[in-house]
Amino acid sequence: MAIREIHVTGYRSVRNLRLHLSQINVLTGANGTGKTNLYNSVFLLAKAAAGGFAQVVAEEGGMPSVLWAGARKSRSLGAIRLEPVRMTLGIKTDTFSYELVCGLPKQTSGEKSAFSLDPEVKEERVWMDAPHGLKVTFFERSPKGAWILDNDERLADYSGELLPTESVLSQLREPHLYPELSSLRAEISRWRFYHHFRTDAESPLRHPQVGVRTPVLAHDGRDLAAALQTINEVGQSQDLHEAIRQAFPGASLEIEHDEDTGMFAVLLRMPGLRRPLRARELSDGTLRYLCLLAALLSPHPPSLLALNEPETSLHPDLLEPLAKQLVNAGKYSQLWVVTHSQRLAELVEKFSGESPIKLEINGGETRVMGQRALDESEEEAG
Repeated sequence: MAIREIHVTGYRSVRNLRLHLSQINVLTGANGTGKTNLYNSVFLLAKAAAGGFAQVVAEEGGMPSVLWAGARKSRSLGAIRLEPVRMTLGIKTDTFSYELVCGLPKQTSGEKSAFSLDPEVKEERVWMDAPHGLKVTFFERSPKGAWILDNDERLADYSGELLPTESVLSQLREPHLYPELSSLRAEISRWRFYHHFRTDAESPLRHPQVGVRTPVLAHDGRDLAAALQTINEVGQSQDLHEAIRQAFPGASLEIEHDEDTGMFAVLLRMPGLRRPLRARELSDGTLRYLCLLAALLSPHPPSLLALNEPETSLHPDLLEPLAKQLVNAGKYSQLWVVTHSQRLAELVEKFSGESPIKLEINGGETRVMGQRALDESEEEAG
């Protein structure tokens, strides 16, 4: 179930934006145009399905911090709205549509809660488009209650014990009774995000780690050596070592394994050196490039693979081999890549034929270059 469209409103610099996606999506734009905000909006949806949505919002500063802070105009009067701002996160896949609407907790009389910065789910719905413009709703949540399509294809009350700060997808009771919602949750749970790989002296990447068979690299790359060895052993060794040679001509990768302790370590043999370099001796860019290879060559490709600024610390000569690996990974996973590098975006376009999505800031809000604001288009259509 690839994402065909995302719709975000009221999130930081994103006031109202609808974006159609293809198999390979590269977002570019100057600093402050909202690239990371769009990336994070998809990450928030993933957390909503897995649980921990409120925690991620709290780490961003709480609900007041993530809400759109600009003016909202009434279509009819052109005046500033005074009602609370809402944040909407929505996706449309090949099969389902999902929308989550959040805002600040409702204020009640009496003692003030210590959790007044938490998000509160105001509305939530899961549906499927049907022929003739109809749609089948599997779940709907509003201030009036929550309703779910049961086994008898009737809407049943599902208010129960739903936490107001979390999505229904993370709180399904007896999920086998609701196969559509379970299917959507399972698909979203397979999305994979890589924000940043630590490469400081104390980073786990630079030191041997206990390893097990690792078909999926950890989000922070801490199991890099075991992940690379797994790729070696599942028949993708040739692809991995060819990617190493393209990036570092004459170099070869070795994975050291201590059978007594179960410790794994990354070694890179470089031309002209009499011994291989250990991970602690590699440059930040080299180590991050190895992490990217482990993510892109995973034996278990995710339905969505998201990378935030993969070019960080990379030498310009590494951008072309990275672009080739991104395009190759796009054969098996839908890609969502945010980059500051115009060169990387151009190379991905060259090898894939997919044009980058260029963002700009207009009146304080994130927009796609050449795309009019949604409400402006709707007013003209009206």
